[in-house]
Amino acid sequence: MIPGRILYRPMARQGYGLHSLATASIARPRLPLFPGHDRRPARKWESTIATPDTGHSADTGASTITTDKESGHIAAASNEHILYFDNLFPLRISPIMFWRPWETNHDFSELLKKFENSSLGMLDPINLVKRAIPEKVPLKVTQIIPRLKDGGAYVKFTHSGDISASEIEATLADILQKNPIRPWFNPFRGIKAGLVQGRPWLEDLYRFPKGRLRVEFVPSADTEPAAELSQETLYSIFRRYGKIGDITSQPSDSKVLPKYAYVDFASVRDAVMARNCMHGFVLREEGSKSATKLRLSYEQRVKPHRIWDWITSHPRIIIPLVAAFLAAFTVAVFDPIREFFVKIHVQRTFEFTNSRLYKWFKRQTDDILAFRKRKSEHEGLNALFTHRKDLIDSIQAGLLESVDTFVVVHGPRGSGKRELVLDQVLHGRRDVLILDCKPVVEARGEAGLIRQLAGQVGYRPVFSWANNLSNLVDLAIQSTTGVKAGFSENLESQLVKILQTSASALKKVSLAGRKKNDPDANLSEDAYLEAHPEQRPVIVIDNFLYKNDDAGIIYDKISDWAAALVQSNIAHVIFLTNDTSYSKSLSKSLPDRVFHQVTLGDLSPNVAKQFVISQLETQERADKSEDDEQENNRPKPITEKQRREDLKELDECIDALGGRLTDLQVLARRLKIGQTPKKAVSEIIEQSASEILRMFLLTNKRALDADKKWSTEQAWFLIKEIAEKGSLRYNEVLLSNTFASSTTAGATNAESAIESLAEAELITVKSEHGRPTIIRAGKPVYRAAFSRLLQDAVVKSRMNLALLTELAKIEAKNIDKAETELSVLAQLPTQPYQTVERVNYLLDKVYGSQRKIAAFEKEMGSLKKVLSEVD
Repeated sequence: MIPGRILYRPMARQGYGLHSLATASIARPRLPLFPGHDRRPARKWESTIATPDTGHSADTGASTITTDKESGHIAAASNEHILYFDNLFPLRISPIMFWRPWETNHDFSELLKKFENSSLGMLDPINLVKRAIPEKVPLKVTQIIPRLKDGGAYVKFTHSGDISASEIEATLADILQKNPIRPWFNPFRGIKAGLVQGRPWLEDLYRFPKGRLRVEFVPSADTEPAAELSQETLYSIFRRYGKIGDITSQPSDSKVLPKYAYVDFASVRDAVMARNCMHGFVLREEGSKSATKLRLSYEQRVKPHRIWDWITSHPRIIIPLVAAFLAAFTVAVFDPIREFFVKIHVQRTFEFTNSRLYKWFKRQTDDILAFRKRKSEHEGLNALFTHRKDLIDSIQAGLLESVDTFVVVHGPRGSGKRELVLDQVLHGRRDVLILDCKPVVEARGEAGLIRQLAGQVGYRPVFSWANNLSNLVDLAIQSTTGVKAGFSENLESQLVKILQTSASALKKVSLAGRKKNDPDANLSEDAYLEAHPEQRPVIVIDNFLYKNDDAGIIYDKISDWAAALVQSNIAHVIFLTNDTSYSKSLSKSLPDRVFHQVTLGDLSPNVAKQFVISQLETQERADKSEDDEQENNRPKPITEKQRREDLKELDECIDALGGRLTDLQVLARRLKIGQTPKKAVSEIIEQSASEILRMFLLTNKRALDADKKWSTEQAWFLIKEIAEKGSLRYNEVLLSNTFASSTTAGATNAESAIESLAEAELITVKSEHGRPTIIRAGKPVYRAAFSRLLQDAVVKSRMNLALLTELAKIEAKNIDKAETELSVLAQLPTQPYQTVERVNYLLDKVYGSQRKIAAFEKEMGSLKKVLSEVD
């Protein structure tokens, strides 16, 4: 443990000011070098500012240190020399201590006082320097300059003329070798001392010691060229400081100036010693005409990694390896986490409503905190489901049998499919996964689609944004190397990955109830799942084939996934769909299976009436149980006398409203607030008529109509005919001019137009033996709404005018075709008798179309008159 007083000692600092030195000067950016200089701490991106060195040494074997206060060098008098002591500070923490925020300026004279009067312990670096210089050595220390980066210190001294500086160095080296002084942080290496023969540079740059030295050969004078030293000369200069691993000369064909060589030391401390003692040393090699100055700097040694370099230099090898590593890492780390989240999502392990505390609290407060509105609705639905008990029992029986097929619950929107399955069939059942296709299909972009699908099955964590980043990386790599990296995955592969992970989690859920003491514990997993269908979870896929044209791949992958689950006996799958063509999509996944189909239609008048009455009776019981104060603060419930009168009206209104469950619930809510059945049904019909008018008849100028496959004239044709006839034959509609010869762009395909209108729920297409036969209104209440629209003179006149205009355009188009053909026949040089019949046919066609146009225009005139007179 380093004492705090040692780490915070002023001598353990990197730079020092000029104003505090008596005999030495160091250029440092932290103190003013000239008037007006900014006194601010040095930063990593700043370096020492120094003027060019103008001092030159004599042409001798030893260099002479000149005085230059702005060069960052140590100035020494003619009778002074410098020793460098190594291994005083640890090198490992020098990058940290070099930037410590508590560093401040301090006077070097205090270090000299501590050297002369050192009474600190063995851990004090000043004491180490004093111990390294015995009293019998004839020298006097005049200044100590620590070098925290290099882990040592410069000691400036004077001596008598009876002994030379080289002899003092040899004496110190001999003493330190016989009696080594080892610091606390490096007990295996003693302190070494070396005479500084060059001109040391006291820089405070962010450069730290390395085992390799770059030796640059620079001229000693401006007029003389620098001579490149041989490896033998370099060895003789630097070998004294430590073991040399290698000396590398500059390539002969290199044009880099100045010339250089690399000297690799076996120890970093040896390289530090050599650099601090020999930087700026000037010598003349034997046989050379000019002297050379050595400029030393640390260089990062590049270790040869031939195998790694060979791999990284071939992108066709490294890129697939990286992709494989990432895939393996994802499978090993994230897949178990995702399976865990899917499992707890299915089992609802951490949901508060499934905890024992919540269930106990609910049982205790069920009579006190009763939500009457929801209770009345649930009781009404229970009364409704009693009429569908056979369907409920049929589905529940299928979940208890080992049948590897789908359960398909089909019915129009609002028929109560979701309520039937979730509230009745699966009521109280654990391990239920609900996958709603609607938010998945409506998601924007691939990232949103993946995020929605993952949220439906509980798949997390999901990095939906990483797909876009992977696509950019793939594009960049392919454009630079010409090789496909394979980092990105297409939408199909990511959907399959999410569903496969979910299947693995569902299998664990199915086997969660298996115990070691079961009678069939010796069975395999597949045999156990086949023998215990009641242990399998139930997957409810809601809104299947919602917007089928826009998301075909999603439904294909979901149906394939569901088929794999039922065939592997992992789970039961129930599809809820409004589309009548569901068998086409599901048959691709299970071509050799017969689906368990349950069809929910509209309620019969008697059942619909009982449902509404049950809703009213439930509300009446809830009203009687409330306090008198609450009774006075809310609307009065309907009286018994009023109820008897309303029941007479209800028989008439149910026929107009139909048996759609959602419409009946709206009617019941209106009756609860005191409306009469006639008024409630009239408002419902009026609201439906307004929706039809807004969505289908007044949408010509909307920007979204560019993608429509039907025209306003086609919608009005169906509204008008269904209001008058009740139902239409499918082929009859296909052959009508409005559908067969439409002039509206995008609506020329009659079958696509009918399918689009059916998807928009304006109409319903009934099929028989797999082919469409009858077209009816989308909901029972829509037929009454159609009749209400025909009663509006303005709407009827405007829509009939548009329809007649469309028919007139069709007839005018037929006339144009006939006239074009007649003009071609008229250009023949002679009129052969074979063309007479064709000419007569074309003339009759022109005549018939013109008569129709005249009739249309006459009727259009009367319609325009109505529009101009009626508000």
